[in-house]
Amino acid sequence: MLDAGPAKSNPKNMNLTDLADHYGSDKGSAKHRYTEFYHMLFHPYRQRKIAFLEMGLLIGGPEHGMDADRETGDLPSIRMWMDYFPKAQIHGLDVSDFSWFKHDRFTFHRCDMENPAEIAASMQEIDGALDIVLDDASHASHHQQNAFLEIFPRLTSGGLYVIEDLRWQPETYERAGITKTAALFRSFLDDRRFSHSDPAVAEAFNALIPDISGCILLPALYQKHRKDQIAVIHKR
Repeated sequence: MLDAGPAKSNPKNMNLTDLADHYGSDKGSAKHRYTEFYHMLFHPYRQRKIAFLEMGLLIGGPEHGMDADRETGDLPSIRMWMDYFPKAQIHGLDVSDFSWFKHDRFTFHRCDMENPAEIAASMQEIDGALDIVLDDASHASHHQQNAFLEIFPRLTSGGLYVIEDLRWQPETYERAGITKTAALFRSFLDDRRFSHSDPAVAEAFNALIPDISGCILLPALYQKHRKDQIAVIHKR
């Protein structure tokens, strides 16, 4: 079992990309480069006592054809967040089991995002509102949308909700004909209304509009000719 020790260098002197690269997270410079943006976005929260939730804790789950009960041997991004937010309560949610990771500032919630009731039950385990939520789970459109509808209302005022990897959906989960999450939020940016292939989902998202103060979509590697890759939604 791995311990929950910090980076060898003083984490206070490391930016988020440095921490991502240290722990081997694909959010860093080697692949997605999300941490370049996240360091700017999250830095004002760095020394605050926030509640942070990450969904999807290690690559290689059922979305890649592996069993949910796979062996899990590391938590790269959770280790990164623990160092980056030294005063935060960190929550991790995944369909696989990471309960072996023990730290007084970390709580694990096992949840299948196929089932909205399981998402709701997991949120009941969290005391108080969340300040930052990051969805890096299966990337299936309906999973992302199930999670947003359940969790966004639980954000504190001024909270941030981030959805990663909008341009890739797993064949193991993705439903035929469903509106992709990138297109869903693009419809909101274009028309100030959410459009969805399922009218009930559109209605549920449109009911949340009064609580959304802003939304941005960023392309892959921040290059404008590429597809939307990250959504950030700010709670009013």
